[in-house]
Amino acid sequence: MSTLDLRLVGADVLVPNGVAEAPVRLADGGIVSDAPGREIDLGGFLVAPGIVDIHGDGFERHLAPRRGAMKDVEAGLLSAEAELAANGITSAVLAQFYSWEGGMRGPDFAEAVFGGVAAARARVATDLHLQMRLEVAMLDDYGAAEEVVARHGVRFVVFNDHLPHDALEQGKRPPRLTGQALKVGRNPERHLEMMQAMHARMDEVPVALDTLCARLGRRGVLMGCHDARTAEALAEWRGRGVRVAEFPETAEAVEAARDAGDPVVMGAPNVVRGGSHNGNVSAAEQVMMGQVTALASDYHYPSLTRAVRLLVGSGVLDLSDAWRLISEGPAGILGLTDRGSLQPGRRADLVVLEPGSLRVVATIAGGRISYMSGEAAARFVSGGS
Repeated sequence: MSTLDLRLVGADVLVPNGVAEAPVRLADGGIVSDAPGREIDLGGFLVAPGIVDIHGDGFERHLAPRRGAMKDVEAGLLSAEAELAANGITSAVLAQFYSWEGGMRGPDFAEAVFGGVAAARARVATDLHLQMRLEVAMLDDYGAAEEVVARHGVRFVVFNDHLPHDALEQGKRPPRLTGQALKVGRNPERHLEMMQAMHARMDEVPVALDTLCARLGRRGVLMGCHDARTAEALAEWRGRGVRVAEFPETAEAVEAARDAGDPVVMGAPNVVRGGSHNGNVSAAEQVMMGQVTALASDYHYPSLTRAVRLLVGSGVLDLSDAWRLISEGPAGILGLTDRGSLQPGRRADLVVLEPGSLRVVATIAGGRISYMSGEAAARFVSGGS
């Protein structure tokens, strides 16, 4: 696809230390110091770096809006990319489970998603990345998971543990087991037996993880742990080279990660809601304390700009620092040093916003238009104000 050669003028531009009125020049998919391209007057709008979403699973709604409606993964991904672009996201990490839970979380579906992303990349402007959310109890699947990582070029693996250990340890039937099993087409009793068998082998997990993480580390895979609760757990993960603390559940875990110099990723919906939906630590409070490196969409893409608006409106952060949580912060964690700020030499990833509301009116990813609407679209067509 061809890229834009443009000079964007008249707009307020979000720079590292605030907002300035300065031209933004685009050429050959990048931001340049000078360009002869067509001039577009964006007076009255705000131009900001494109959003880097480090963890999002909202794409699932496009793949299977109803149970069983998983007919065309690539078409669903194209629809999801349109939602990403409409929310100012220029780089997106699609967080896909590789789990014993089955259905849309199972290994077979992960294969379909990863393959679908590979096919969709050539048809979209948004830079799509893959994250595998690997369930640690799947000891017999570690080899297969590593092979999938290598074959699909997965650069980010996050470790989860969703087994209901308390109930299984007490010999109880976990709540909602029957419904969950039937939802993925399994006999509930067989589902329970599988869970019990994995729970019984949890003492084998630490050594197996040591080996797997060492192998993934040698491949250059970024690794994170999900829902950590204690400093001890984080120290154990850190010893394996797992450095990203994704959605830590307690202030203790957040503090431990930051004290060790590790990045902390929290959910933007947590900020928007004013707290976690299940009683975990408040993301807004941790942002206010300077403990959060990046905010992620988690399950709701619009929450990224909404979280920024709330943080700025409540006086927690100024706009530059709040925006950094959804642009330069996540880009740095992912090693994407060519994006996250509007400087010459960076990718032409940017979003055009209505000031105040921060409503997205145009998105450009890698110098290509991925979304545009209303007055902003008219300006790009006419070049005028």
